Amino acid sequence: MTNATKQKFLVLYLIPASVMADWAKTDPTIRQAEEQKMQAAWGKWMGEHAKMIISSEAGGKTKRVTASGVSDTKNDIILCSLVEAESHEVAAKAFENHPHLQIPQSSIEVMSVRPMGGM
Repeated sequence: MTNATKQKFLVLYLIPASVMADWAKTDPTIRQAEEQKMQAAWGKWMGEHAKMIISSEAGGKTKRVTASGVSDTKNDIILCSLVEAESHEVAAKAFENHPHLQIPQSSIEVMSVRPMGGM
């Protein structure tokens, strides 16, 4: 299958804000060792799936925009990726054993995306 026939998907990596807050309170020695293990596992996974990944970015501070204005907010999104795959099922299955899922209460959402008409 060529890149022209592959579909694009937005991948959201989520962790509840409360879990992240609790993790920040963990002893720095323990936290650093666990984070290094996670980074190694993540790097291995990324290397094995490099052909499907267009980009990956870390999330930061969040602003919510409504008709009432702009305000600070928090959500559970910590990372996002844009990936290409033959189908939605293939894209989702690629994330079944992702290291991110080792984090308590974490999840990964894989959403199909398509170009907007007229733009």
